[in-house]
Amino acid sequence: MLEEPRRLVERTLPLPELGDNDGLLRVEACGLCGTDHEQYTGALNPGFAFVPGHEIVGVVEDVGPAAADRWAVEVGDRVAVEVFQSCRSCAACRAGEVQRCERHGLRDMYGMSPVARAPGLWGGYADWLYLAPDARVVRVPDGLDPVVATLFNPLGAGLRWGAELPGTGAGDVVAVLGPGVRGLAATAAARKAGAEFVLVTGVGPRDDERLALAKRFGADLTVDVSERDPVHALRDRCGRLADIVVDVTANAPAAFAQAMALARPGGIVIVAGTRGAGDAPGFSPDVIVAKELRVVGALGVDTPAYRGAFELLTSGRFPFAELPRRVEPLAGADGLLRALAGESDRPPVHGVLVPRP
Repeated sequence: MLEEPRRLVERTLPLPELGDNDGLLRVEACGLCGTDHEQYTGALNPGFAFVPGHEIVGVVEDVGPAAADRWAVEVGDRVAVEVFQSCRSCAACRAGEVQRCERHGLRDMYGMSPVARAPGLWGGYADWLYLAPDARVVRVPDGLDPVVATLFNPLGAGLRWGAELPGTGAGDVVAVLGPGVRGLAATAAARKAGAEFVLVTGVGPRDDERLALAKRFGADLTVDVSERDPVHALRDRCGRLADIVVDVTANAPAAFAQAMALARPGGIVIVAGTRGAGDAPGFSPDVIVAKELRVVGALGVDTPAYRGAFELLTSGRFPFAELPRRVEPLAGADGLLRALAGESDRPPVHGVLVPRP
């Protein structure tokens, strides 16, 4: 449990008594992303103690009959848990926009809900996870390793942000800003959707390994923006600017202006990374007007994208199973989170916690 920034403590919580509409998951693996290390360092601090972890894969240990019917699962099934809960009845949920659920929304996300809210088991840094009546789960394909299966979340995000939202298709030029797991996933998604050319950007030595990996996921050109202007690089190599720009950078305020500069007139910019600041150096709103850009914010992933992620993982078309990764038991969470935050070792491309190694 994260009691406060940089204070992860072990705590025993009683397992809940289940009814007809809920369940209990035995956690097998929990992937980590930028949100996790931001929670750990305090850059993202909700102000209460909670069990972190939202890229959760595990086995159904117990489930009520109504929940089993609703989720189409039974005891022993391996499932992935979606981040957002859904009341299934409000206008947003009926439209498939569950991240804006009127009952739950951001308040009841898995991986950032108060431990004081019974039964407290709301995150993946644990042996057990409570499956609430409004939780949503997706079956994991048979034979897929649970550690690799935790990529359902970032890969689902890549499919939604890199293909579904912008409508990526044959002949498109796509620029992906940020070569982390979600950037690599967006690159693969754009290539799968038929993009003709994909540029991926990063910055500095920290991103060297990731930019090298990007070519295995479909990138035609990679650019370290600390050494080369990506706009000039794209024009030189491709002859034109991007039809679609997907910005998945985090805490990189200047990337927003870069995204606008990389987009062609009439292009689409998907903004999925948070700035971490109130300003955007170099950005002028007039660029959006002059270029007639369509700027789309992207929060979270939907169920079809998660299912698409599992299809892509099992296809083996892209080497997600071979990503450089660091797997730790719960006792190693502090060190892994510090590494992901760039405070110790070079951050792994993919970090995973396994409660029972």
